[in-house]
Amino acid sequence: MGRKIPTWQVLMVLLFTILTFCYALGILGKISPALACGYGELHIPLVVTTIFAVIVAVANGYKWSFLEAGMCASIDRAMPSILILITVGMLIGVWIAGGVVPAMIYYGLMILRPGYFLVACCILCGLVALATGSSWTTAGTIGVALVGVGVALGINPAMTAGAIVSGAYFGDKMSPLSDTTNLAPAMAGANIVDHIRKMMWSVTPSLIIALVVFAFLGMGHGGENMDTSLITSLQAGLQENFKINPVLLLPVVVVICIVALRLPALPGLYGGIALGVIACFYQGADATQVFTFLHYGFWFDDPSVVDPYLVDLLTRGGMDGMMWTISMGLAALAFGGVMDASGMLQTVSEMLLKFAKGTGSLVTVAVLTCILVNIVAADQYLAILLPGRMYKEAFEDARLHPSCLSRVLEDAGTVTSPIVPWTTCAVTMTSFLGVSAFQYIPYAVLNYVNPIVSIILGFTGISMQKLTDEEYEVLLKKREAEKEKLLNA
Repeated sequence: MGRKIPTWQVLMVLLFTILTFCYALGILGKISPALACGYGELHIPLVVTTIFAVIVAVANGYKWSFLEAGMCASIDRAMPSILILITVGMLIGVWIAGGVVPAMIYYGLMILRPGYFLVACCILCGLVALATGSSWTTAGTIGVALVGVGVALGINPAMTAGAIVSGAYFGDKMSPLSDTTNLAPAMAGANIVDHIRKMMWSVTPSLIIALVVFAFLGMGHGGENMDTSLITSLQAGLQENFKINPVLLLPVVVVICIVALRLPALPGLYGGIALGVIACFYQGADATQVFTFLHYGFWFDDPSVVDPYLVDLLTRGGMDGMMWTISMGLAALAFGGVMDASGMLQTVSEMLLKFAKGTGSLVTVAVLTCILVNIVAADQYLAILLPGRMYKEAFEDARLHPSCLSRVLEDAGTVTSPIVPWTTCAVTMTSFLGVSAFQYIPYAVLNYVNPIVSIILGFTGISMQKLTDEEYEVLLKKREAEKEKLLNA
């Protein structure tokens, strides 16, 4: 191993990382046209910053083989969740093709009622995001329709957008089909089932508060003159392209039972896939098409004759559809592995953990770090990946169950991303809904209440599950084995 890298060099790596991200996302171009860049994604910038971090580490005496082992160890820790991501991609493909997701959307559209429009917006978007695992897809399809309905009803579009964003991110973070819901436990070393169960403690009160606020805001807006033509059109389109039947909700019930009974995630997801395949045959697909849906996801044979909203909403899924997220995760994990093996991540953690004197302050520091990464890196994936790696051992040493950290990563990393106006999530929400982030942020109630609830749980100790002595010993042995593996490299 090399010598301890000076703090100023660690800060230099962080500054280089921030500037590289800001350049790739076009943020620096708004300062100077000479720095304009239209790339817009963070995969290659992550590779570039990893190379820069390696150069700094090697200059301080670290061997390449040691750093490479650090990258591989970081990726190896997340491999179970990468397998789940691949499986979830296949699940989405057959659930859409089999009519499971369309049935959830169809019946979800029925909850819209005059007088409770904002509440219905939040609930409906939550159900759709729960079914699809995507807040972006929800906002870009159902969300667009709801904004139109809200305008016809005379409701402030910013209010409607806030309700849509709140519901979409609630469903996204609670869905086992969501990439962030799989990434967070991967970084914290938790099981996805434990992760979802733990999130119920923070998201339930947050959702209740949001619904109460939306009910209050919606008073006086819900007359009987609501134009439901857009909703009716979507329901008609679903019936034209799929056989809609309540029985198709059975796979959803199975997955919910898996979460409730704490059964292993992968076998349970394969069970959901099996039911989805049966549903595909019910829709009239043959074996060849089923294999295609599993690999490449679902698409309409002739999208030109289908409602554009439905095309955007349902053309997704498949193993191949998860590769963008997986490649992003691998690049970030490699960067985190170098930062970890070289001790730079520990240096950053030590600076921040000086403010953590107990469970509550530890949770607060982790929450604020996730928000800070969203602010400086403008990306929710990094707001999960980097803080997750930074605070994993700190949470373990505090004898906190890994699901406590994974919940914090979602409560602060995923949920706050659309309320930082320059993040990719906020820009996407703005482009979909036609409402500036600065306008809808005051009404995205769940998104700023959720991190506060998470901090309150940290200080009160409610749901902050402690590790048993046996569990803690297992984690310590695993940690020592990883360090031994690095040393042997």
